[in-house]
Amino acid sequence: MYDFHHLPHVKVQTTSKKALWTTLLLTAFFTIVEVIGGILSNSLALLSDSAHMASDVIALGLSMIALYLASRPPNKKFTFGYLRFEIIASFLNGLALVVIAVGIFVEGIRRFIHPETIQFSFMLTIATIGFIVNLVLTIVLSRSMKEEENLNVKSALWHFIGDLLSSIGVIISAILIYFTGLYVFDPLISVVIGTIIFVGGAKIVRESYFILMDAVPDEFDIERIRADILSVEGVEDVHELHIWSISTDHYSLTAHVLIHENIQPFCVILAINEILKERYNLSHVTVQVEHPSIHQHGEYGKKFLERKNKMDMSGEEGCKNVPLI
Repeated sequence: MYDFHHLPHVKVQTTSKKALWTTLLLTAFFTIVEVIGGILSNSLALLSDSAHMASDVIALGLSMIALYLASRPPNKKFTFGYLRFEIIASFLNGLALVVIAVGIFVEGIRRFIHPETIQFSFMLTIATIGFIVNLVLTIVLSRSMKEEENLNVKSALWHFIGDLLSSIGVIISAILIYFTGLYVFDPLISVVIGTIIFVGGAKIVRESYFILMDAVPDEFDIERIRADILSVEGVEDVHELHIWSISTDHYSLTAHVLIHENIQPFCVILAINEILKERYNLSHVTVQVEHPSIHQHGEYGKKFLERKNKMDMSGEEGCKNVPLI
């Protein structure tokens, strides 16, 4: 058993699981209905919406896997647990949406050039049912988001908001075709739906990409954090500062700090951890204390010592003026 952690690397979300199971079953059922309806009515707008719904089924399936994996504890191979799979699933979901949107654009252009007739009444009936289903699912997921933060649920919520708008678009398309007799509205609305899908997918890909690349989360200002660490008594330099997300709401920070030789290192670590916890709610922090006269820092260490020698600095032993818990 691998349990050498002072903080849990698991995420158990009961509300999210219930919400995703509900939306998965309803979405899978209505996707089948909408595909059949799109084929029978020959509506590209309806088929475009059904393609989006099909991607939602896949997305929800991946999200469910991610939630179950996130609840598994770390082991000797995966020391951070399985939290990152949530981000991998989100990235794949977003990428699938972008590909589907491109396919809709291509087919929409083809139908602009070669318009096709559609079955108005069938198209309108399926679209109306779709609107009701998507409205219910959007409400279910939005309530879940209020209780538990999760990128998968967030992406699923935006998918269904897109589906809701898509259903409205199909209904508008059917009404316009009925009153004008212009079938060009069908591919026109489908392109609008494709644009919504593309934008939503691109946002999810971007957000998950930054997490996978261990980028600094948007809610943190790394220079401000560096300045706060430098404000701790005894800290003379901060380098190798890294802040990243393992998953949503699961952040880690590591830093190397050069300290005055007359200050107790444990006091410095204690003070830095206290500041990061109080000001940024960062609990998973690793701080390495160093001094360039002992630890090799190459050219960086030489320049630091040159600056230090030019300054008239003094220090006292102990933890005086260092904040304690």
